[in-house]
Amino acid sequence: MKDGFDLSVEVSEPYPFNPSALSQIDENRWVKSQWPLVYFIQNEAKKLAYVGESTNAGSRIRNHLKNNQRLELTTISVIGSDKFNKSATLDIESNLIQYISAEGSYKLQNANSGLVNHTYYQKDLYKNLFTEIWSRLMERKVVTKTLREIENSELFKYSPYKALNEDQYNSALEILSVLATRDAASIFVKGSAGTGKTILATYLIKLLLSEPDQEIKDYNDDELKEIQYLTRFREKCPKPKIALVIAMTSLRDTLRRVFANVPGLKPSMVVGPSEEIGGEYDLLIVDESHRLRQYKNIGFMGAFKKANQKLGLDDTGTELDWILKSSKRQLFFYDSAQSVKPSDVDQSSFDALIGKPGSVQLSLNSQMRVTGGNGFIQFVDQLLNCRLGAEKYRPPQYDLTFFDSMNDMYAALTEKEKRYGLCRLIAGYSWPWLSANENAPSHIKDIELDGLRFNWNTTDKDWVNSPTAFEEIGSIHTIQGYDLNYAGVIFGREIDYNPETQEIEIDPTKYFDTNGKRGVGSATQLRQYIINIYKTMLYRGIKGAYLYACNKNLADYLKQHVASYARFPFRVLETGDVMRNINAIPLIRDVKIAAGNFSEIQLNEETEWVEPPVNVSARTGLFICQVVGESMNRTIPNGAWCLFDTNYAGTRVGKTVLVESAEISDLDYGAGYTVKTYLSDKTEVDGVLENTLVTLSPNSDDPEYQPIVLNGKEGIDFRVIGVYLDKYWI
Repeated sequence: MKDGFDLSVEVSEPYPFNPSALSQIDENRWVKSQWPLVYFIQNEAKKLAYVGESTNAGSRIRNHLKNNQRLELTTISVIGSDKFNKSATLDIESNLIQYISAEGSYKLQNANSGLVNHTYYQKDLYKNLFTEIWSRLMERKVVTKTLREIENSELFKYSPYKALNEDQYNSALEILSVLATRDAASIFVKGSAGTGKTILATYLIKLLLSEPDQEIKDYNDDELKEIQYLTRFREKCPKPKIALVIAMTSLRDTLRRVFANVPGLKPSMVVGPSEEIGGEYDLLIVDESHRLRQYKNIGFMGAFKKANQKLGLDDTGTELDWILKSSKRQLFFYDSAQSVKPSDVDQSSFDALIGKPGSVQLSLNSQMRVTGGNGFIQFVDQLLNCRLGAEKYRPPQYDLTFFDSMNDMYAALTEKEKRYGLCRLIAGYSWPWLSANENAPSHIKDIELDGLRFNWNTTDKDWVNSPTAFEEIGSIHTIQGYDLNYAGVIFGREIDYNPETQEIEIDPTKYFDTNGKRGVGSATQLRQYIINIYKTMLYRGIKGAYLYACNKNLADYLKQHVASYARFPFRVLETGDVMRNINAIPLIRDVKIAAGNFSEIQLNEETEWVEPPVNVSARTGLFICQVVGESMNRTIPNGAWCLFDTNYAGTRVGKTVLVESAEISDLDYGAGYTVKTYLSDKTEVDGVLENTLVTLSPNSDDPEYQPIVLNGKEGIDFRVIGVYLDKYWI
């Protein structure tokens, strides 16, 4: 948070929402000045609500009072701030719609058109403002759940009110254009894990089943296009028959629960591939279409054969064929890299359909799930296909760590589970599922690692959210399509690395997914399926991925490229025990997040606080963060946790400092940040000493690290965040 950006927001007392109260509403200072604002209209008794924003709220509220649906609402609250601008209010409106719809206290009357996450100046500052707004709503008992509780809910993760990024929204407009102008079409949206395919699918089904918004408001060009396309589609299909097809039972059940809580949607709109046969749908939206099956190595051969016969197909018919025969239009979300079983429809069948005249192919490229971004996705692909150099990978703002000890990994994951929730162990299928046998004794465990004993997932339906999930290990079949905050990925006994050939190798005798390997055409094909499984599991974690490998050669290979775990040398304090800067020092796990002024605003509710080191008294200005890399290895070991002081008195020349600068490119930290020894040359100008040359010098045994020189008194743009005081290492 920048100095001088004072967080202040006003949430008015509720006004009556009726024509006789307009004069009272007009006197609200934000309404009166026609300042950008956000408002919340509700009916507490019926639990209905509407969220809006406007720069001319008086006019907008009068329009609402002419809307029969809006007349069900009884009170309105105005949310204003002198820090609001049009971009900020659009962003806050979008966030309120997302969180209130998923919080569950109210059914929203809002349509979901135009919900887009735009970038704008100082957007990061407004995240804290939204947190403050939410706190005010909780104080008034308008809502009851915290932001973290909501973010971990399935309704939030799969909500059709989830704001799209610009990549998704552009694809949505292209899809709507095709649906509006063609009577029949097959549309393919390709995207790797985490690009938001399911979010786009649920957004579109809600949008296409909603009536176009007829209220007068300021639409941008894209919103006008969206409404025009939707209007044309509804002219072609006044009462469209649409369904969302989900091949995986667990994810299908989850999405049915989501649809049950969204106005305008029904659980029956989420179907399995066999349920839509002969349904004559106007549109079938198929998520995770790479998991559609063929007549090969499945447990319901008889039923599959009957379904083919019903549609006039022989045994070569697939669930892909069923969808084509049962709908006029199809929208497929597809990623061939997530095909993990021989029963999945061959990629060649999709390629043939994509190649037909009239088919449309789009791509999603922006990473929405993993905070490590597209760079992390590319790294995992290169890692498991052995296409990396010798360097270690440190994804920005992402916790990627290799563990030599399963005990350490489980302990670290336990801490993350307490802090964030939705942290799970998942593994390759290299242990038999003994506990699934109904005659198995109750004490039996499927998996033992470093003295820890676990069972495989005790349910295959929504295992991620089941009460015993953290004490179990999930397989690919329970995790595909789901998000986690942290994924603890166990590389099993079936996968190894050959240092001589420098290739990943597979041992089929230690792979126990019977349906996953029966009917596989070759060892190469099985290897690719298993690599796809581990890639998919590694892509599950939003905030981080923890790695453990059973085989030593693979462990050594992974450690070449992934930073290893070092035990944390401090005691993290529980929230109720923290007295800031009295008995606790803030722990900054990500320098890029930490690189503000370390004010009380910067240290928000997610900041961790630790007990001070021995012989250190807590005070304002101290913080702890981890120093990575070898550039200071003569004094600071790679991975050491270090104490810094933002309020250091005295010269910084010759001191080790943490520096932020747009002119820095550091081998260890990347762009923007570095830990180095500070040296400077100064020149006296009009009696004032000014920097003319700043040198940030390494202190390393590795000659690859060179000084970073910031030249010129006019061009120097840097900030010393803190002065290094001490290191702590286990």
